[in-house]
Amino acid sequence: MLNYRQLHYFWVVAKTGSIVRACEQLNLTPQTISGQISLLEQTYGIELFRRVGRQLELTEAGRQTLPYAEQMFQLGGELELMLRAQPNEQQILFRVGVADVVPKSIVYRLIAPTMELSEPLRITCREDKLERLLADLAIQRLDLVISDSPMPSHLDIKGYSQKLGECGISFFATSELATRYDNDFPRNLHGAPLLIPGPETVVRSRLQRWFAEQQIQPQIVGEFDDSALMQAFGQSGSGIFIGPSVIADEVKRQCGVEVIGQTDAVSESFYAISVDRKVKHPGIVAITEGARRELFTGF
Repeated sequence: MLNYRQLHYFWVVAKTGSIVRACEQLNLTPQTISGQISLLEQTYGIELFRRVGRQLELTEAGRQTLPYAEQMFQLGGELELMLRAQPNEQQILFRVGVADVVPKSIVYRLIAPTMELSEPLRITCREDKLERLLADLAIQRLDLVISDSPMPSHLDIKGYSQKLGECGISFFATSELATRYDNDFPRNLHGAPLLIPGPETVVRSRLQRWFAEQQIQPQIVGEFDDSALMQAFGQSGSGIFIGPSVIADEVKRQCGVEVIGQTDAVSESFYAISVDRKVKHPGIVAITEGARRELFTGF
């Protein structure tokens, strides 16, 4: 059976970069740490470190071992914090993963109802690529993943998707650009400078298909996986940009831009992905009910 103490010593040495610094952190002698790591290496017949001059470097086996140790001790730290909490101070932990293609304003408005629950939640949000988030969902490091697409069918991961809502898209521009491209929508987009979502977003392919159907060819001047960054470029006047119509008023107010057109022929959808078909977590219930009752009403 794996000796976790030995693995912990390996992890600290790998993170600090030397046995001396590991000794200072663990308050142990160099002989104790190096001896325990040697026992770990002997148990599995591998070498985790090699000495290069006065420095220690990870071997290939060490590099492969490190991310596993990282996850194990990070989870251990979270478990310790939970166990140390006093019963009358305990909060329900709600761990939300957000696909990086989902607009931040949508994320906030989806999660906002959880802040009004009578039972206190401690919310942690992590943004990443969808597949990495789903991998963490599968091992229960996340309670929920918010995405612009349902659970991908090609992934061998157990998960259930709930559609939170759907809406059309609006086209935004600064007042200067709006003056130049403010009539005869959508023909006004032909040849216009356009900022569009990156190829990993679902709306990107729908948008391109709609352009082809309308025989419109805008001038693509930028592609962005991060919608907030796209808005920042749009706010500076770099080009026309798109966003979900459900937050059009908010985008206009925050960015000081105007809507030059809107279509429901291109839609954006948002999903809550969890490991349980029957939702029990109060945070997930608040998000799904709030989305349907407040955010996507009328769309």
